[in-house]
Amino acid sequence: MKPMGTIPADFAGAPLVIAGRSAEEWVDVAGDTPLFVYDFAAVARRVARFRAAFSGVDLHYAIKANPFAPLLAAMAPLVDGFDVASAGELARVTRLKRGHAISFAGPGKRRDEIEAAIRAGITINLESEGEAARAIAIGDVLGLVPRLAVRVNPEIELRGSGMRMGGRASPFGIDSDRAAALAREVIDSGAEWCGFHIFAGSQALDEQAIIETQAETLALAARLSEQVGVVPPLVNLGGGFGIPYFPGEVPLDIEAIGAALVERLGSLPAGLEGTRFAIELGRWLVGEAGVYLTRVVDRKQSRGETFIVTDGGMNHQLAASGNLGTVVRRNYPVAVATAPAHAPTEVASVVGPLCTPLDRLADHVGIPVAHPGDLIAVFMAGAYGLSASPAGFLGHPAPAEILAGAPDVPNAIFTSPKA
Repeated sequence: MKPMGTIPADFAGAPLVIAGRSAEEWVDVAGDTPLFVYDFAAVARRVARFRAAFSGVDLHYAIKANPFAPLLAAMAPLVDGFDVASAGELARVTRLKRGHAISFAGPGKRRDEIEAAIRAGITINLESEGEAARAIAIGDVLGLVPRLAVRVNPEIELRGSGMRMGGRASPFGIDSDRAAALAREVIDSGAEWCGFHIFAGSQALDEQAIIETQAETLALAARLSEQVGVVPPLVNLGGGFGIPYFPGEVPLDIEAIGAALVERLGSLPAGLEGTRFAIELGRWLVGEAGVYLTRVVDRKQSRGETFIVTDGGMNHQLAASGNLGTVVRRNYPVAVATAPAHAPTEVASVVGPLCTPLDRLADHVGIPVAHPGDLIAVFMAGAYGLSASPAGFLGHPAPAEILAGAPDVPNAIFTSPKA
């Protein structure tokens, strides 16, 4: 038997209850399986926890974690800004018609995307000198002043992060030794300079590493500000806050991170006086709030092993299958959502319906005995789920998505259309 991650505290209990309803009730709402259910109350608690820990720091939501439109609408009153990485994501947040700070990052922005960003008046995080020249030229043609920030590729890296963005050659951002010169060019061009975006890594579970990286990031921002000779209006400190997907992982102590950052912000050098600071978070806000529900369609034996076959798999939950950047496959937390407490258990593998051996949601885990008709729950499904998965692979139906517990959003239960 192989271990699996810990089920988030919001979903403890058997049979499984999500936002006050059983898994079967949510399937009735959706009309079928598979489906994602996002408990917005869990997201709101994360936002409140951040606000309490990071007094005076802006909170931006990186929508690539989960761009589900009802979720964005529910998030809008709770965050200070959105970070997008494509014209498609930009369109999703500009439809909200709110006065949020919006920034656009990504190393391959097309001309039409840059033009859309300038027309919308959002901040473009510049990834290269060439992109800066294109943005300034497009602004001249449009007769509009572009809002431009410099994304910095720092010398530092975030220790223990799942994806390290700094400390190496990178397609992301301007190397730190050239960043001040580019900022000066932006200012001299007449564009509106919006500051720096400095992002060293993501999915870190070591709070001391995050504290040290934030300290180094502030020091770098101060050096760059001195070189530019103009105080940056905003410094986006990136994010990097991880969540515990796998066995043995421990949740972050964000209160410790917040206390250290707030203390440092209380004694800033002159080059950063008047600068606002933001942290952009995605998975930490929404990842643990989502559950993927899929129906058991078969139970089979093969060479002494038990396989639980479901109607959804890696086509909707690529990350849980271990095929989204994981070097060694480990098990997300899963459960038989319909099983009562103290049900008899077995060692089994949960596999999806796709014709590939990669389609495995859980590998040799101890779970209650499951039969056709039962529901399997895959947790940690609120971030990098459906939108990060090959939903069109083999033509299976699209899953539903449901936002639960969002009182400020009209008709707070939404389902996506079936393919």
